[in-house]
Amino acid sequence: MVTVESQRERNALNQQRQRMLYGAPLGERVRRLTAVLQISQARLAKALGMSPAMLSQLVSGRRVKIGDPTVLARLLELDQRVGSLSRPVPDDAVEALLDEVASARWPWAEDPARRRTARAAADALRRVAEPGRLAAAADALTPTFPELALVLREAAGAEYEGAVRPLVPPQVKRP
Repeated sequence: MVTVESQRERNALNQQRQRMLYGAPLGERVRRLTAVLQISQARLAKALGMSPAMLSQLVSGRRVKIGDPTVLARLLELDQRVGSLSRPVPDDAVEALLDEVASARWPWAEDPARRRTARAAADALRRVAEPGRLAAAADALTPTFPELALVLREAAGAEYEGAVRPLVPPQVKRP
């Protein structure tokens, strides 16, 4: 049986592990980001590409590591960029920054096995829907499910590349 005290001890140990891995417990970083940007933890989770529940578990120390390297890269990028912002940060600048970080991709974080699976899914989608419908579905899913939108764009094919974002994600721009 897990007692409240043993859970607190486990969380404290996990936060020490986070300090060793990331230089600070993730709760400290998240609180700093949400305070400076004046956003909720849920909004930050969306920009990072993770669920609010997962971010909450990381912040509290119930979990130690961020498993997705892209999510970690986004967190570190946002943390670095926020350090250079003047205060207070205008709302439109916050949204632009969060949108840019949310759409950032790092080539080193791409998993070849995942890409093969996505290509197979795109092949299957081509057999059940026309390219125009696949492109429209990709546009509709982009804000909430960008990873699914990429598969749909690939399935839509080259003739729709001008109308939708390309499958190869953009490189991260440094300020």
